[in-house]
Amino acid sequence: MIDPYLLIMSIAGVIILSFFFNILAKKTNIPAVLMLIGLGMGLKAVLDSYGLSKDLELDSLLEVLGNVGLVMIVLEAALDLKLEKKKTRLIVQSLLVAIAGIGGSMFGLAAFFMYIFPTTDLYTAIVYAIPLSIMSSAIIIPSVGRLTGHKKEFMIYESTFSDILGIMVFYFMIGADGGAGGGSIFMEIILNIVVTVLLSVVVAYGLVYLFQHLQMQVKLFLVIGVLLLLFAVGKYLHLSSLLIILAFGVVLNNTDIFFRGRLANIFDKEKVKPILRDFHNLTLESAFLIRTFFFVVFGLSITVSSLYNWQVALNSLAIVGILYLIRFISLRVFAKEHLFPELFIAPRGLITVLLFFVLAKNGNIHIPAFDNGLLLYPILITSIIMMISLISYRGEKVKDVFFHKMPLIKTDNSETMDSRIEQNTERQDFDGF
Repeated sequence: MIDPYLLIMSIAGVIILSFFFNILAKKTNIPAVLMLIGLGMGLKAVLDSYGLSKDLELDSLLEVLGNVGLVMIVLEAALDLKLEKKKTRLIVQSLLVAIAGIGGSMFGLAAFFMYIFPTTDLYTAIVYAIPLSIMSSAIIIPSVGRLTGHKKEFMIYESTFSDILGIMVFYFMIGADGGAGGGSIFMEIILNIVVTVLLSVVVAYGLVYLFQHLQMQVKLFLVIGVLLLLFAVGKYLHLSSLLIILAFGVVLNNTDIFFRGRLANIFDKEKVKPILRDFHNLTLESAFLIRTFFFVVFGLSITVSSLYNWQVALNSLAIVGILYLIRFISLRVFAKEHLFPELFIAPRGLITVLLFFVLAKNGNIHIPAFDNGLLLYPILITSIIMMISLISYRGEKVKDVFFHKMPLIKTDNSETMDSRIEQNTERQDFDGF
């Protein structure tokens, strides 16, 4: 039995360390996810030495953290998306690249799985390929803060679309269970999208209207509770629940577009504006907290022996090669101006892990010889490649970044210092820390 005060100290320590990991990530572009996974693996080694790791039930905890984190991360991304007419081309490009990336990677990896696991049928191979075909917005969104405007927005849109589309296709394939033809599955997906979009618009308008009329002090977590409930109910009804979350965030952040004409009479922009800022900060903090514990718990669940298998390592390199080849073709065809560093910003993470846990619980779809290292290696490799590309994009050398010296803050000009503090607080940044 773990001492409760020791558990509290451990939780507090993880949160504090994650905060400093974020600072280090901003300074060096080393993904915080790698540090969090490493922290989890280190904690597992400590627990193993005391014989405590066997008592941990991590699968259910990971699934809950992953789903809640997914809601908060998509909501955080949606609250950053400003819809403008001049951005139409950017949004369409990112959507097309996300569709081509998922579709191409799904079939490319499925062919590879059928090659290395000869007894695997096409349907099972495709289902196993989908989680690895989805880019991780949980890693991308916090990592692209220093990209220029269009490049940053492109990556936020693309990673969000990748999450939503990938999850929709995955759950439809799971539901099809090999019994439906490709055309039937495609029509189900289209019908699901139409129904979910209509429901999402109605729910988004209703929540924004509720948002401005709540008189209670405690209202932000009420809205989050409603969103989580809608997400869970949507899953039971086999709807694309993330579209509901995305629609609410986009409507709330673009009220000038969605509340026009008669609708403008029922919406008080000045009343909602301060609440929107508080809500944005809350989702930012919540996503940070959930993301922290998800990747630490994932680190705790890793079996290190998988990393010692050279065959698994070589197969993982082939998987990563296929992913980047498909991504290069997709960007080359649909978004030529977004080749670098966007080509190398394609990490796998939270969604990949979460969907593989769903697969592990499904007894009908299974590749017996599939090693967890084929999941872990691509996550680590794609995160490291993203780190190197972001460092190179900044015009720095990797070795200089690893031996980075923190700049000193000059405090002789108080007015400049106050302005700097206010700006960094607004951006959730830590310049000169």
